[in-house]
Amino acid sequence: MSPERPQLPLVAIVGRPNVGKSTLFNQLIGDERAIVHDQPGTTRDSVDTIVESSDGPVRFIDTAGMRRKSRIDESPEYFSLVRALQTIDEADAAVLVIDATQGVTHQDQRLAERIDAAGSPVVIALNKWDVVAPEQREQILADVGDRLSFLAYAPVLRISAKTKLGVHKLLPALTEAIDAYHRRIPTRELNKVIAEAQAAHPAPAGRVLYATQGASDPPTFTLFTNKALPPTYLRYLERRIREQFGFGPTPLKLRVRRRGA
Repeated sequence: MSPERPQLPLVAIVGRPNVGKSTLFNQLIGDERAIVHDQPGTTRDSVDTIVESSDGPVRFIDTAGMRRKSRIDESPEYFSLVRALQTIDEADAAVLVIDATQGVTHQDQRLAERIDAAGSPVVIALNKWDVVAPEQREQILADVGDRLSFLAYAPVLRISAKTKLGVHKLLPALTEAIDAYHRRIPTRELNKVIAEAQAAHPAPAGRVLYATQGASDPPTFTLFTNKALPPTYLRYLERRIREQFGFGPTPLKLRVRRRGA
């Protein structure tokens, strides 16, 4: 029996219809495999291929453009949506493609929430940046920070899939995110960072007695405390863990267990 092949990192390229997902996909793989057309909804099905990068092969999937379920009437389009959502759940990372000329729409927010719920690392690609008026760019970036604040850890790349502007930054960002997604931190090092964080800024009430990483994919940490900790303090501890161990563009989960609870 031949040895089992290692599973390749899976990256889902997701976004609303007609934001440039297929054009970006074609740039990444160097082939015209996905259909590119100005008519929304051209890509009905998921298309995938393997890309060789300096850090090894990566499997990319160009998912069908996602629209609200209430606007999907045809069965093929409905099942394309279902497969796209399944791909998000299975992916090691996602590229959320947003049309920079339109800014962050309500549908973009809902899709970002879906990715966040799946726990996958995400890179935000503001596509068509080359045609955005210079005086509008600062406001667009501010809107991304505001409307996608729950993805604050995610890098925001300003790209043009059509002209290749900034596309070269995508693979390194994804590699960093995927590596961090699978990373495990030794318990001793984790508790040292927690102790230093608490010494620098003690919680207003309560204290972390012990911490451990219970899982990866995404990295999940359990904090054993003597009292409940405020959400603001948990965000502070998360930030210290992220910075100390270089988690970069990947989500972290903190779970709190009170001693004796």
